[in-house]
Amino acid sequence: MRYGAPVFDTHTPEEWIASHRRLGYGAAYFPLSAKDDPSKIGEYAQAAREAGLIIAEVGAWSNPIDPNPERREQAVRYNIEQLELAERVGACCCVNISGSCHPEIWMAAHPDNLSEATFEKIVQTVRRIIDAVNPTRTFYTLECMPWSFPDSVDSYLELIKRVDRKGFAVHLDPCNLVNCPRGLYGFSKLIQDCANRLGPYMRSVHVKDLSLKVDAANVELSEVEFGTGDIDRMALIRALSPLDVPMMLEHLPDEAAYKRAGDCFEALARQAGVELERI
Repeated sequence: MRYGAPVFDTHTPEEWIASHRRLGYGAAYFPLSAKDDPSKIGEYAQAAREAGLIIAEVGAWSNPIDPNPERREQAVRYNIEQLELAERVGACCCVNISGSCHPEIWMAAHPDNLSEATFEKIVQTVRRIIDAVNPTRTFYTLECMPWSFPDSVDSYLELIKRVDRKGFAVHLDPCNLVNCPRGLYGFSKLIQDCANRLGPYMRSVHVKDLSLKVDAANVELSEVEFGTGDIDRMALIRALSPLDVPMMLEHLPDEAAYKRAGDCFEALARQAGVELERI
């Protein structure tokens, strides 16, 4: 298994590689975008190849179903460009969320997000993005979200069926599938279901943790540093390690926090008998 996290020394390919080596990472977020100098992109991709560093993902974070036509078209074009970048550098996947029907906030909850009409809009948008690139080295993926499709294993499988493109695959963020105490406390069952049914399509995984506020009358789940929350972290390692997909820490403020989370991840991997591949 390989894991990784954002690194903060990315000014040159040499610094980028050295940071991953120093921290024991075997997988990386690609630090450039399609708008960067093509020669610079090539230098980073070559450095990764020579070091044996897996590029786990290229982000395409935007709202390709934005209700504003101009913003929607800009987002679709950006996703096409980022998927082209992922194809060029041989990333495991290009990842975005499906988007939101909210008129102002690109990833917000909205009553129309989980409608059948929106599901069909997502299908058509994903097809358009993939068909513009026809990737053969990478895949376009959508990160699951609690308030937009795909919001469950079932809805992801239905999306795969309806998109019907070889270039479409799964990016898993299992914590985003947890939206109630039953999901949190039944996390081991949830993650095994993800592995069993989504595993053949899975290309990259986001790793984080969740905490449930216990003194609230209503459900309040908060994302916290990996190792400090309530998910069954050992179940995560055991369920996903056989799939050999990169496990990527995210959403932490600095290298020290990533180091703590990484130490926890590594300790669990050792306990589970999982070998971590490094560069």
